[in-house]
Amino acid sequence: MKKICYIACMAALIAAAGCADFLDRESESILTDEQVFSDENMINAVLANYYGRIDWGQRIDDHESYMATDEAANSGSGGSTWGGSPYNNDIFRVYDYTLIRHINQFLASIRSEASAGLSDDYRNQLEGEARFIRAWTYFNMGRCMGGMPLVGDEVFEYSGGTDITALQLPRSTEAALYDYVISECTEIAGMLPDGFTRNAARANKWAALTLKARAAIYAASIAKYGSSVTPDIKTSDYTAAEGGAVGIPSAKADGYYQTALAAAQEIITGGKYRLYNETADKGVNFYEAVCNKSSAEVEVIWAKDHIVPGNSTGFTNANGPLSMAQDADANRETAILNLVEAFEYKNDRNGTLKTRNTDGSDYIYYDSPEELFADKDARLYGSVIYSGADWNGTPITYQAGQMKWDSDSSAWAIVTTSGQVGTVDDDGDQVVSIDGPNQSDGATHNNTGFNIRKFMDYKPSAFTRGAGSDMWFVRMRYAEVLLIAAEAAMELNNQTKATEYINIVRDRAGIQQLTSVTFADIEQERRVEFAYENHRWWDLKRWRRAHVVWPETGTPTLTDDVTTHNESAAADVNTSVKYGLFPYRIKSPGHPQNGKWVFNKVNTSTWTYSGRRHNFQLRHYYNFLDNGWLEKNPKLVRNPYQ
Repeated sequence: MKKICYIACMAALIAAAGCADFLDRESESILTDEQVFSDENMINAVLANYYGRIDWGQRIDDHESYMATDEAANSGSGGSTWGGSPYNNDIFRVYDYTLIRHINQFLASIRSEASAGLSDDYRNQLEGEARFIRAWTYFNMGRCMGGMPLVGDEVFEYSGGTDITALQLPRSTEAALYDYVISECTEIAGMLPDGFTRNAARANKWAALTLKARAAIYAASIAKYGSSVTPDIKTSDYTAAEGGAVGIPSAKADGYYQTALAAAQEIITGGKYRLYNETADKGVNFYEAVCNKSSAEVEVIWAKDHIVPGNSTGFTNANGPLSMAQDADANRETAILNLVEAFEYKNDRNGTLKTRNTDGSDYIYYDSPEELFADKDARLYGSVIYSGADWNGTPITYQAGQMKWDSDSSAWAIVTTSGQVGTVDDDGDQVVSIDGPNQSDGATHNNTGFNIRKFMDYKPSAFTRGAGSDMWFVRMRYAEVLLIAAEAAMELNNQTKATEYINIVRDRAGIQQLTSVTFADIEQERRVEFAYENHRWWDLKRWRRAHVVWPETGTPTLTDDVTTHNESAAADVNTSVKYGLFPYRIKSPGHPQNGKWVFNKVNTSTWTYSGRRHNFQLRHYYNFLDNGWLEKNPKLVRNPYQ
């Protein structure tokens, strides 16, 4: 009698979905096929376990992972193991053939007499979900390492004396891996329900089509830009016709772009999803579009959910402003100026904050700190807390110190408090606010002048270690579908469709419409739309832009004013460095600027990597294969630079 082994640990189950009846499963068990497939609860327990094992890349359950990109910096926690100077060779690496084997066992049972009591529709749905999880697993392995062995539905068995050479499969080509994911998603889209699942926790038809579109756009851009920008990054098995385990021939690019566009358009014309646009305030609306589980399902296609109590996320507790803290944690990772300046203005596409006059000889003086951010892309409010913005109705004011006019030197002098926040002077006027920023290494001090808002939970209990938050992490949403369609159309020289799709997203943000779309527009739009959603790292890799945006360069000196949003990596700009913004209030009675606000752009002081910079090298486009894998399977070719 066959047995299916599954581990349905409660933590994994609760992480897998938001629906309580899907989550309440028994703990670890080994059951026969007949026992599992005679009970819907048991079946769902197995699936819930699989969903709980696919949480990879940047995510709110591992908030330090945001240090890997130019979206956040380590601020108050005093250190991080995340590499960046240079990156580790296994960063974000996924290699999970154990999960694939378990899924294949599940599929074999679904197709056997053990599940004969289930309706055909239900069996199709279960098979579709299992194959979706398997396709997602292969996709994640592929974008880390390139082509990997494709085992299909095979369940390999091993016992003493077995000839292991039959188990040693060669790597597929990189193109073949993406082809497999695309093919699987095409087939299972018709097996999955076309309606919503509670909190978008389980895959439906539209999640399968979104993965298809995403896999196709990844393959297309690797084929185009891998060949033109980094042609030497390929494995020893590369051929001009088929590519290799690493490397996709440029001739395949247009076909993949066409597949991506067609899949995205199928979702668009399907009419099940739309951009969330329910709130008059566009900044609040964007936050709710991503973070409001009760109504954002009109846009969110697939998400990793949490439930309180039982399985919560500590993202809010770890990363919230100190003034909002309910426990001993705050400011672990904070937003940075690099990202803030990527958000353009309503009528000016250059998002550089205006802190100095035209020739740089003097400050620009503001009546209030929030004036600096007036008329910015509304998505900035929904993604980042900046000085003067509110947190659930409570204003957050960042103040790094006071400015006083020194008549002897005819210059401004900074008055601050070293290593302290929440300080006042003898007159009772604030010197450094409780939310900083401060150059110290205080465990809960803010060092960048910003906080993350996206995926932060407004509920006070979310700021405690005990309760935590039930905030979901969005993996797929309709805005991505539109921007995949825009990118594919642009690459296929269809400007009409490219501008149509990108302008739908820009209109929701309250910024000017485009009359044409360039590659730079696509990169810009995806950066600000998907901040903190696990896209930035992978986008720069597939476009072969990471080594340009995060180059190995010298350590800059701390300056008062630097230009940060210049991704051409010009000689006078170090885009590998994380920057912050320090606001100061002027206290010089009698001076015409008394009471005004000024801002200094600074290098972050506590980013703990050597030299405080990113260092993305060509070898980081593909993870190295572990030596243990290579020893067990000599048919695996090594990745470039390994």
